[in-house]
Amino acid sequence: MLTIIAAAGKNNELGKDNDLVWHLPDDFKRFKKLTTGHCIIMGRKTFESFPKPLPNRTHIVLTRDKKYKNEDCTVVHHIEDALAFAADDKQPFIIGGGEIYSLALPYVQKMELTRVHGTFDVDTYFPEFDKNNWKLIEEVFHEKDEDHKYSFTYYTYTRK
Repeated sequence: MLTIIAAAGKNNELGKDNDLVWHLPDDFKRFKKLTTGHCIIMGRKTFESFPKPLPNRTHIVLTRDKKYKNEDCTVVHHIEDALAFAADDKQPFIIGGGEIYSLALPYVQKMELTRVHGTFDVDTYFPEFDKNNWKLIEEVFHEKDEDHKYSFTYYTYTRK
């Protein structure tokens, strides 16, 4: 089941200058728990924003740059190639950025969307999606606290 996993602000904000604009440790823990052991599909900029590859995950990087090579990942140039490479994984994840989310959305059956309760100055956005095509199956609110500057809600959707 192909799944998008993302954290987005109230107005679908994702990040700025290839970085997140919030720090939510519990969301990072959830991301790690859900994606460990799976293929993670991302754009080149997202991959390069990591200090090193994420442990125990197969990295698939989607880029238009035909010369791009990196020994820590599989490089593909079309979303269909990324999906084909991840075909043996029962639940590969699309992890960003904004353009990759948009490319993958038609193929996705599930979304794990963390909605950060705030508005942010960003240059990258999560794509709009028609909620009429999705069923909300879980919603969990997380209060703002000493480790989390913003409150947020985990939403799990499946395609209708």
